[in-house]
Amino acid sequence: MQLKPLFLALSLALAPAAHAADLSEVYRDALAYDAQYASARAAYQAGQEAAVQGRAGLLPNVNLGGNVRYNSVDSSLAGGDADFDSNGASLTAAQPLFRKQNLVAYAQAKEQVKIAALRFAVAEQDLILRVAQAYFDVLESQDNIAFINAQKAAITEQLAAAKRNFEVGTTTITDTHEAQARYDLATAQEIAEQNSLNIRLRALEKLIGKPAGALDTLAEPVQLKAEGGHIDEWATIAADGNLQAEIQRVTKVIADQEIERNRAGHYPTLDAVAGYTISNNQNFGTQQVDTRTASIGVELNLPIYQGGLTSSRVREAVANQERARQDLENATREASLQARQAYLNVSSGVARVQALEQALVSTRAQLDSTRLGLDVGVRTNLDVLDAEQQVLSARRDLAGARYDYLLSRLALKAAVGSLNPADLTEIDQLLKPPAPQ
Repeated sequence: MQLKPLFLALSLALAPAAHAADLSEVYRDALAYDAQYASARAAYQAGQEAAVQGRAGLLPNVNLGGNVRYNSVDSSLAGGDADFDSNGASLTAAQPLFRKQNLVAYAQAKEQVKIAALRFAVAEQDLILRVAQAYFDVLESQDNIAFINAQKAAITEQLAAAKRNFEVGTTTITDTHEAQARYDLATAQEIAEQNSLNIRLRALEKLIGKPAGALDTLAEPVQLKAEGGHIDEWATIAADGNLQAEIQRVTKVIADQEIERNRAGHYPTLDAVAGYTISNNQNFGTQQVDTRTASIGVELNLPIYQGGLTSSRVREAVANQERARQDLENATREASLQARQAYLNVSSGVARVQALEQALVSTRAQLDSTRLGLDVGVRTNLDVLDAEQQVLSARRDLAGARYDYLLSRLALKAAVGSLNPADLTEIDQLLKPPAPQ
């Protein structure tokens, strides 16, 4: 019995440590669980059927029919009254030979399949952005709590020193009250940030379907780089490659085809038709009539006048074509704007991170000087607290700037239509497992 606690302790010591998840692992979990992405996948699968349905208008149409009837005949002719049963069956087939509308509809259906694929690609990019945003939101809250705890530890140390100095009469009660007020404020900030962390953890859990657990954090130092190329080049690439703009481009093609499809309402149609009919009339007076009819041929239909319906539909399609053209123009402009904004965010993000890194060095030097001033009597405990607060603020701002930079890079790639899971793998190279608690 005495060996059981020792065995348990050894088991815990030898057990593998919990593996921290990186960004790519979280994304893979979201692929399997996220309902929004699953809905997009189902919509993509449904969209693939458009081509099958469009092709059906070019293939044979075969129908089988049958009937059973009771007939009662009253006739003024002698012996014309009769009650009899009849039944019949028919098999008909039609093969379109020329139906312009069906040909255009099939071409439109193939374009609809392209749109379904593009929308699914948009959903994948959106999931990447949502996962990255939720992941870095959690890291940011964890950083903020760590900074607040460090701030509380510093304030606690200064509070204890202020109380000792007040007891020996070297300082006034003001320093103690000031330190206590700062400690209470830090405690309130910690409560608020802990609540924010819990909310962000639930948001990440909503994406992956399970508690997030430990997440890899950004390594120190982080090597960041600006994107190459000129901002106008990125805007041009976005106008051509943005997925939303491409959807509108395909939509414009469908609108062009819709005019042609409606104009085809004026064209004749030609079908090859065949049929076979069996009809049995029993006890028709004193006779039984059985018929077998087989037919094969072609049918031509030429629309003459339909109350102006076809012409109205053509005008409607022309107006919708202009709408599609304007939607495409708006989509390309929006894509270029998104690329410009993301490019500027990346460029300014690099500069901001570098500036905050220098600010952190400066605030640490200022803290060292302030502590030295306290030792020689030219600075107070409150001055030290202010300096420590500036260091922690610089650290918090630097961490947030790094997360913003990484998200801006993803947004830039999404704007030009090139965002893919490999971009998350690239960010994983900047992450490291969290330090053991």
